[in-house]
Amino acid sequence: MALIRWRSRDAINPFVELQDEVNRLFDLSSARSGAVEALWAPSLDVFEEKESLVVKADLPGMKEDEVDISIQGDMLVLRGERKHESEAKEKGFYRCERVYGTFQRAVALPYPVDQSKAKATYENGVLEIRLPKAEEAKQKKIRIEVKK
Repeated sequence: MALIRWRSRDAINPFVELQDEVNRLFDLSSARSGAVEALWAPSLDVFEEKESLVVKADLPGMKEDEVDISIQGDMLVLRGERKHESEAKEKGFYRCERVYGTFQRAVALPYPVDQSKAKATYENGVLEIRLPKAEEAKQKKIRIEVKK
């Protein structure tokens, strides 16, 4: 018997329920196949600073050459693959919860960015991407002229 998370009638959202069902379907299909690799995507934080958009992605254990960052139109796209450790396959696991495989995340950019000044740094398993705002996206103050 499957356990289903309880939700009050006020909290029912058909789109959330549909997403839960799709996630459950994919979880079941990977579990039935016995595959070690499953679908995964790194967690992201996306926030705005005065001069730029900042994206932080959790990619523990990955190397910088295993991640591809590109801007396609108005989307920032992260792609990569976390490979399963070959020596770990020889050991008798009691539990294996870390997820391996390819991933792709696309983030809609809320405004134009200056691609030529974009920078990415990777430290302690966190990828940080800084996308400076394009001149047309920067907020400009308009001075009000008072006529007498």
